[in-house]
Amino acid sequence: MIIEFNGKDTSVFDEMLAILKHHPNFEYIQMNDESILSVSGLEIYPSRRKIYRGRQEISLIAKEYDLFCFLVMNKGQVLTYEQIYHKVWGDEAFGSENNAVKCQIKNLRGKLYRAMPDASFTIRCVREVGYCFEVASEE
Repeated sequence: MIIEFNGKDTSVFDEMLAILKHHPNFEYIQMNDESILSVSGLEIYPSRRKIYRGRQEISLIAKEYDLFCFLVMNKGQVLTYEQIYHKVWGDEAFGSENNAVKCQIKNLRGKLYRAMPDASFTIRCVREVGYCFEVASEE
């Protein structure tokens, strides 16, 4: 038997669960509802802010993680330095956003490509515009 409740029914659900837990034949299984983004051999766990290749975590600092997720979520789109800076740093750019973004991209690429030398994706530089996350087509 499967019973669904909406967010407003949590107290009813808790009461029913308390009663059922005292029944000897009741088995309670909670499903893991964690969302996972999967791209080109990587698994991204937004709720944990972690990225894995297989079972190996790719250790990123907060800005690198935010930058990578922003690029992945906009796969195939050229994002300007200003767009990236505004989204990742949360500030208006004051003229030095290009250097900040370039530095983080360089560090991010290094970590990703060390972990995945055979990566089927690239973070492509669009000269004087920004960056684009691209996945090689599977043929």
